[in-house]
Amino acid sequence: MQLIPMPKSRFLKVQCEKCKNEQIIFNKPAMVVKCLVCENVLAEPTGGVGNIKAKVLKIIS
Repeated sequence: MQLIPMPKSRFLKVQCEKCKNEQIIFNKPAMVVKCLVCENVLAEPTGGVGNIKAKVLKIIS
């Protein structure tokens, strides 16, 4: 029996600090993630786990 490891990446439900819009983003973004309403930066890539600049409401596993 071979065990399959769980992925270390997650989706996050975040809230924009500027307009309070809620949006689902990936915690390891490959490019800058902006709010769909006001275009405020929510996350920036760092080569691994991103720099999340919004309030994290929920971790979706």
